[in-house]
Amino acid sequence: MTEPQPTSHESRRKELARPTEQTLPRALEEQGRPHAAPEERGRPHADIPAVPERPGPARRAPLGARAAERGAGVTASVPGQPERAGRDSAAASAVPSVGASDDGGAGAAAARREGDQLRFVGAATRRIARGIDLDEIVLGLCRATVPTFSDAILVHLRDPLPVGDERPATPFVLRLRRTDRLRLVDEALSESAEAEGLTVLGGAGPDLTPASELCEVRTGGELNEVLRGVRPVFAESPAARAALAELLGPDRTVPGGRRAILAPLRGRRRVIGAAVFVRGPERPAFEANDLLVAAQLATHTALGIDKAVLYGREAYIADELQRTMLPDSLPQPTGVRLASRYLPAAETARVGGDWYDAIPLPGSRVALVVGDVMGHSMTSAAIMGQLRTTAQTLAGLDLPPAEVLHHLDEQAQRLGTDRMATCLYAVYDPVAHRITIANAGHPPPVLLHLGGRAEVLRVPPGAPIGVGGVDFEAVELDAPAGATLLLYTDGLVESRLRDVWTGIEQLRERLAATAQLTGPDHSPPLEALCDDVLDMLGPGDRDDDIALLAARFDGIAPSDVAYWFLDPEETAPGRARRLARRALERWGLEELTDSVELLVSEVVTNAVRYAERPVTLRLLKTDVLRCEVGDDSPQLPRQRRARDTDEGGRGLFLVNRLARRWGATRLSGGKVVWFELPTRG
Repeated sequence: MTEPQPTSHESRRKELARPTEQTLPRALEEQGRPHAAPEERGRPHADIPAVPERPGPARRAPLGARAAERGAGVTASVPGQPERAGRDSAAASAVPSVGASDDGGAGAAAARREGDQLRFVGAATRRIARGIDLDEIVLGLCRATVPTFSDAILVHLRDPLPVGDERPATPFVLRLRRTDRLRLVDEALSESAEAEGLTVLGGAGPDLTPASELCEVRTGGELNEVLRGVRPVFAESPAARAALAELLGPDRTVPGGRRAILAPLRGRRRVIGAAVFVRGPERPAFEANDLLVAAQLATHTALGIDKAVLYGREAYIADELQRTMLPDSLPQPTGVRLASRYLPAAETARVGGDWYDAIPLPGSRVALVVGDVMGHSMTSAAIMGQLRTTAQTLAGLDLPPAEVLHHLDEQAQRLGTDRMATCLYAVYDPVAHRITIANAGHPPPVLLHLGGRAEVLRVPPGAPIGVGGVDFEAVELDAPAGATLLLYTDGLVESRLRDVWTGIEQLRERLAATAQLTGPDHSPPLEALCDDVLDMLGPGDRDDDIALLAARFDGIAPSDVAYWFLDPEETAPGRARRLARRALERWGLEELTDSVELLVSEVVTNAVRYAERPVTLRLLKTDVLRCEVGDDSPQLPRQRRARDTDEGGRGLFLVNRLARRWGATRLSGGKVVWFELPTRG
């Protein structure tokens, strides 16, 4: 006659009632399994062996172990976020029980328990140490302990966390950072547990959620004394229970006895938080050795948090350094629209040597610069900042592009013999619709025409900056209205999976395909074009940081430009007023006549006083009216306050009061004084 097969519930009960020699080897077989992947953090961690309970008479399997067969989970909650439920049911398996054994096997069982405990601590600390930021470390602690070591955990951290040797802020405030708890999700199992008189943690058990996310630690209070003691304590003493009540809130039920451990988190110099480990009534209480386990976990967590805070500060400094090295915003020069992008090489390498810049020049021109210093470190960023500052200074002198690169090469050699960089410097003239480009070992720019044709511009490659003893050539090319010039660094087109010329060809094809979407008569939006270019980056294409600068050439129509030469004579101011009046009448800006005549007369008078060669006068009508007066004197005018008895000295005062903007720029052959007035026509 066939013997009836036992149910799975009875099988599980018998299995857990077996002697130690049979149950522990099976529990330890899982130690050789690989670590759980980051995306499987909610699943049980086979690399963290369960901490065995103390030996005793055979008893029923814990409620958590039976829940593994019928559906249980661990829920994690972060303050300010909805509770997450439904981890893998196997994660709820409780600590394996040790069956009855004789006196001779008690010592062996104790030795096995100690070995299991050491392996658990080692696996848990490895999981904690894998975290690189604050959230990962706290998550590692929670996932390593629930449900293997405890049924619930609460982690409180100081707010704000002190960094390094900083004096901590007062008052001493703890903020709930994260909670994890074992929670049954099978309603039938919950009902059976209630029928047996058991309490389900996270269900009908004590509410461990703090009354408030913030807890101010009172000086001289019980919580402050426990934290100062550094060592973990059970919740069996009145002082510990009072400390837990202060931490969680007076209206919260705190598990008593040895079912709760309060472990201070002490970093290198001070206490930075506290962790609370809780076991439910359906499993054995903590033992004295568990205080050592909690101390080890708390110590590793606190030291990891200290390092994560320091790393966060370093990352913040790197971000700020990179942000200050790059322009906060691009200028809006006349006749050209600009857009830019910057991407670091990786989250762990946030600073680099790539930079871009757009510098307004006299005559409504604009200098476009993109460069790349070798490496992506703090040193590379510092060198990049010096070279960018040098390029801005040289651009202010209105030097030719090839001359600018020559001076940058000399500056790089002064910074060190191994300071190498590539750079491309271009000057766009919206009036002439021409662009002059000089290259120092940088990838060539790509020009996207209005009709959708994209071409790689042929510019002399040149040698990188810092080589020394080389000449740089410049080429002048057409810059038709509606075309888009794309300047970039090699991180966009070169990676371990493709060479630089393959990447350049892919970039050209991508630009042409994007232009086809908007039609032959419309250029693609500039910001969207930059985003689309970055979308061409695939997996494995981010080996270096990327700087991208796009310029859309609108130009200035010849009919909106008036240009004259004036001899440096006393009659020059009067002639300048008449010429300006006629130009304003032609443009329909008669309402600006009085202001323009007054300001032109003052600026031209000052130029004639010092000039030896003809003075230039140019008016440009765009969204503003711009007037430029140039002469061959390098001395820049300075505004000063004239005394009551002075006959002159009030010209620039009037310019400053009436013009929306004005300035003076020194050129290689003199200077240009300009001012702008808003057009109201």
